[in-house]
Amino acid sequence: MAIWRDSLSLEFLKQHSQNTLIAQLGIEFLEAGDDYLTARMPVDARTHQPAHVLHGGASVALAETLASWAATFVVDREQSYCVGLEINANHVRAVASGWVIGTARPVHLGRSTQVWEVRISDEQQRLVCISRVTMAVLATANRYGNPPPG
Repeated sequence: MAIWRDSLSLEFLKQHSQNTLIAQLGIEFLEAGDDYLTARMPVDARTHQPAHVLHGGASVALAETLASWAATFVVDREQSYCVGLEINANHVRAVASGWVIGTARPVHLGRSTQVWEVRISDEQQRLVCISRVTMAVLATANRYGNPPPG
């Protein structure tokens, strides 16, 4: 059974990622299944650290991108929006070139928080990074500092 509140369109994600860090890093959304979202990111000069391997921060950016977009499509976007609350990442393999592929799956989908696990692998499906992202679910009325109604 799908977890998405409404249709999760890859084209929508692409359009709303223009002129953001997501686009600067070359992140491309690949697939939205019933309970997961997958994207890939190039391992190149944009995402390298000085040692010419994938920067851990780039992996974290991919993980938070996937968890944030996934969290957004689980809630009623007229009532709530999601922001990152906490992220951790374990980097287990260096990658120097090619692509890494990340997949976000929910661990917990609550009213006020969500927890997502993001597994990032290389093109040979070897684990590169595993991340856990906690998202806060906030009322839309409070977005941008607006006082709650009433």
